[in-house]
Amino acid sequence: MHEQSRSWRTRHARRLRRVIAIFCAIALAAVVGPSLAIASHYEASLEGSSFQIDNDANFRVDPDPDATLDWMNVTEQRSVDKPTGQTDDSYSGGTKEDTSCPSSTTGSIPNNKSDLRVFGVYVEPGKPGYLNMYWTRVSDPSGTTLMDFEFNHSKTPCGTGPNVVRTVGDLLVEYSIDQGGARAVVTVRRWTGSAWGPATTLDPTKAAGTINTSVIPAAQADGTIPAGSSLAARTFGEAQIDLSAIFNANKCESFGSAMLKSRSSDSFTSQLKDYIAPVPINLSNCGNVVIHKDTVPDESDADFGYTKSFGTDPATASTFTLNDKTKDTITFDNVLLGSGYTVKEDTLPSGWDFDKIDCSASTGVTPSVSGQQITFDIDAVADVLDCTYYNKARARLTVVKQTKDQAGAFDFTSTGGLDPGSFTLTTTGVGQAGQAQRSFEDLAPGTYGLTEADTPNWNLASATCDDGSDPASISLSAGDDVTCTFVNERERGAIDITKTRKHAAAQGGVAPHPGVQFTVSGGGLADPVVVTTDSAGKACVPGLLDGSYTVTEKVPAGYVNADATKQVAVTDEATCGGSGTPAAVAFTNTPLTDVTVSVDSQVEGGTASTISCVDGDGNVVVENTTNQPGDVSVAAKNLPPTAPKTTLVCTIVVDP
Repeated sequence: MHEQSRSWRTRHARRLRRVIAIFCAIALAAVVGPSLAIASHYEASLEGSSFQIDNDANFRVDPDPDATLDWMNVTEQRSVDKPTGQTDDSYSGGTKEDTSCPSSTTGSIPNNKSDLRVFGVYVEPGKPGYLNMYWTRVSDPSGTTLMDFEFNHSKTPCGTGPNVVRTVGDLLVEYSIDQGGARAVVTVRRWTGSAWGPATTLDPTKAAGTINTSVIPAAQADGTIPAGSSLAARTFGEAQIDLSAIFNANKCESFGSAMLKSRSSDSFTSQLKDYIAPVPINLSNCGNVVIHKDTVPDESDADFGYTKSFGTDPATASTFTLNDKTKDTITFDNVLLGSGYTVKEDTLPSGWDFDKIDCSASTGVTPSVSGQQITFDIDAVADVLDCTYYNKARARLTVVKQTKDQAGAFDFTSTGGLDPGSFTLTTTGVGQAGQAQRSFEDLAPGTYGLTEADTPNWNLASATCDDGSDPASISLSAGDDVTCTFVNERERGAIDITKTRKHAAAQGGVAPHPGVQFTVSGGGLADPVVVTTDSAGKACVPGLLDGSYTVTEKVPAGYVNADATKQVAVTDEATCGGSGTPAAVAFTNTPLTDVTVSVDSQVEGGTASTISCVDGDGNVVVENTTNQPGDVSVAAKNLPPTAPKTTLVCTIVVDP
């Protein structure tokens, strides 16, 4: 009797509350009727939403100039229950909402319970936006329609059963429509760590829910039921929540998983029965800022500093650093909604230039770019500022001077803006050890040219750049480090030696003298060079630096040369038998004669004689005046041919 009395009082209290609610609703309609008449939102949709929450809930997009979205033209996160029957899954007996990781079983759902089919979740962008949900079930059981949408921060599955691991602050949205009712009461609860907290009923301006009162054919059910079937009345419901009702504007919160459950009665502690397994979602009240770094050349190890002026939760530093090699992207996925936000690249590291900013990957954000600063608004949860800063490294050009023969000074001019435009490089010795160089740093990408001036007595042997460029036109890209090397060698001449000899039998009395050896020394030679005249009496010494050389003849036997050593100046570039005119030097040799004068006594010791030979000036050349009895002879060796003062006169006296 006591239980019956309490049951009657409970039913009576419910009826009384309904009467009061109906009365209040009528009174409210009387007071705010004119305002409702001018409401601009679509049917049951919340003010500001473009999503259609229909008084007679449905999937289709009905014509409306402002509310243009419905389930058939959006891509929601959808989860489908297992088919009705013995393989359908449901919670094990005794499972309640506060059971954190309940187990599941299989089997048919009783007819008096909601046998779930499909649920879907769509987050409508806005400030901060709207959470739209729907459910479908097989049939309309008697009693209150109770649907619990659970939203979890975590995506980590429980070790047992279908749920994910709950964390403090997880959200439970309760959708409740009394039998025969058309509008749902929407309440929310938060997970405290061990149980769901108290229910908070959302204001009708912040939440709305409806149920279908008309049959929905398969063609208008967005693929949630088989073709040819339909959804009976009160087997489809939808709801909408203004995200400002569940989010704190100064705190970032995100949910990564959603699931649907049905309860056996309107008591929160009643047993849970059917469920639809969790589906991943992305529900957040904060926007995203993503900044990338891209350098030319790629993957540079230079650090670039940035300053930001947008708020995040939790708070983050106002500065950050990007490095294309080690950390080329930073993501802030907890940006509070706001306007006038900025990101600015700070003073660049040495040797770098700012190139451009590309924000084309952004979503819902139209930033303003001025120089190295981005100004933007994050005014909707779907907003993503995604920008890339591009920087180019300055180039370096190094000019190297090498000489092959000796040190020297060389003048250069340049084009393209090198500073200084003219410069001199002076080597200290030959080859790489004595090279001179000049580097030009922090060059903007472009074309530069180098020209070496002509230097007396020097030749440019080679001019090359290690990137293959012509030194006169060097194309420098960002980050290039190009070295151009100029190699010079001294101009080299030659000495052409002509050797003749006097010869009585030759036509004209002069003939070429082959086989005569000459030694060339001095100048820039480290060691003397020895050459021998050919059949034409010629010898040539090539490869001589400009300077004074000594040419010395090795006079052959039987000849005399009063000028066997001569000085020759090499001043012009020349080769032997090729280009240029070699320095010329000529040598002429005179043949020598031996003269013998003898007096033979036919009788041994019978006569005594003297012989005296003098030149044209009367100078004695050779004589024998001992006047000894017997034979007498004199010999004059190596006499040159007769000349005005080379006449030989011999006086012989016999038996003086």
